[in-house]
Amino acid sequence: MDVMVERCAGLDVGKDEVVACIRTPKTSGHGRHSELRVFATFTSALETLADWLTENGVSEVVMEATGPYWKPIWYVLEDREFDLKLVNAKHVKMVPGRKTDMADAAWLAELLEHGLLRSSFVPPPAIRELRDLTRYRKRLIQTHTAEQQRVQKILEDAGVKLDSVASDIFGVSGRAMLAALIAGERDPDTLAALAKGTLRQKLPELREALRGRFRDHHAIILKITMDHVAHLEDAIAALDAEIERVMVPFSKARDHLDTIPGVAKRSAECIIAEIGIDMTRFPTAAHLASGWDVPRQQHHRRQTRLREDHQRQPVARRDPQPMRFGRVAHPRHLPRRPVLASRPPHRQTQGRGRRRPLDPGHLLAPTHQRLRLRRPRRRLVHPTHRPRQTTRPPRPTTPRPRLRRLPHQSRCLT
Repeated sequence: MDVMVERCAGLDVGKDEVVACIRTPKTSGHGRHSELRVFATFTSALETLADWLTENGVSEVVMEATGPYWKPIWYVLEDREFDLKLVNAKHVKMVPGRKTDMADAAWLAELLEHGLLRSSFVPPPAIRELRDLTRYRKRLIQTHTAEQQRVQKILEDAGVKLDSVASDIFGVSGRAMLAALIAGERDPDTLAALAKGTLRQKLPELREALRGRFRDHHAIILKITMDHVAHLEDAIAALDAEIERVMVPFSKARDHLDTIPGVAKRSAECIIAEIGIDMTRFPTAAHLASGWDVPRQQHHRRQTRLREDHQRQPVARRDPQPMRFGRVAHPRHLPRRPVLASRPPHRQTQGRGRRRPLDPGHLLAPTHQRLRLRRPRRRLVHPTHRPRQTTRPPRPTTPRPRLRRLPHQSRCLT
């Protein structure tokens, strides 16, 4: 194959060390030369790695997206004059060739020099900071929702049916009743008197709902949970303020996304944090959609479909088209979806199209799922055809020979 990159490097990233392999032309002018070195993941060692790459005139560097371990290496090399590429490990494994732990760096460098790798989307520093804030806020919101559900479980365990009467137990009235329960108040009439606003129209129902078996054991757990809920609310508010400050350069794009029906302010901030505002980084709309899970449009994960991993690596995603048989119902003897071969070939023997859905009539399809068409029974009727007789005609009988014994005890036919 042709060499697309003259001087390149491949990095096998780990937690404690990184293996670097550079590919350069030989001094004789014929062939390629490889050199392997191992560096620690401390900042000083990573700076030594950057200096070594610069001395050898490396122009492009590729590394796999290995958890969060690639980020400090990327940040150090980002300040140098390198064309960095972050590739998906799943995509590298799909490329046919050797794949061992010791040859990862050399294999990445060899793939890079032939132009067989595609880079993942790594946003600029400003978008990366915004992404960290929005993702952390999302986790806190999920934890906040889980703690609120825990409060409902505690009340249900105590027999207090407050959520059956009040639409929001974490409103002003609900929080006042919860605080009174934690303080030791158990009288349903006193607790129901704390209702405010439209909830006072349901005082009889509130008295019945607040009558339970709430004990000191429940009060201890409820107090710890409510303190955690208050702490999470303060943390989410602090993150909202910080995100608002970071979003100042992108406020125009956020307001423009906010005009879309169904997209709120927080959703617009998450969209900008995930894909940025420079759409020229994505060749096509399908490339963009495959690298980011759009809310309310997520598909179920299937074994027969290639999906992206946690690093948002764009991966081609194609669903098998369902078979159509006009307006008639689907025949029972045909499978509902295309099936896969029982044992697909190894990646070293087949590159593109690995684990591609096979037609049910394909010879490689499993025997128990292979297409089986029922042959119609056709009766050829001749114009002079006569119906078959149900009763057999009597068979012709011939007289049996009779035996006669002669005086000398011999036998003969008569």
